[in-house]
Amino acid sequence: MSASEIESDLSADERAGLELIRETGGIHQSDFWKELDVSSRKGSRIAEALEESGLIQREDTVYDGHNTYYLEPAPRDLDFSLLMADDMLSPFIGEEEVDAQADAFSQWMMNLAYEEY
Repeated sequence: MSASEIESDLSADERAGLELIRETGGIHQSDFWKELDVSSRKGSRIAEALEESGLIQREDTVYDGHNTYYLEPAPRDLDFSLLMADDMLSPFIGEEEVDAQADAFSQWMMNLAYEEY
């Protein structure tokens, strides 16, 4: 099941929790449920459900002298095909300066133009 299919099956509270975690880039669970305006018990259940779905990662931590979890978005699958033209990787990967007049770029663009979808 893809991440988007999993996300479509989430409850409204789980969707709000996932959005909060993604927006913040990571949040302590003790702040998570307060931000969502739910009880700590419900906040914990939301976090557990998101972790079981593979949408977030939970890591034990100490925050303000208390044991809690740090909730972070799970790494998403990247679609590297967007960097490919036929069997050629974009010539701009790893380059600090981009030369749009370079032969490698022109060849890569030609491969894109002739690629069949």
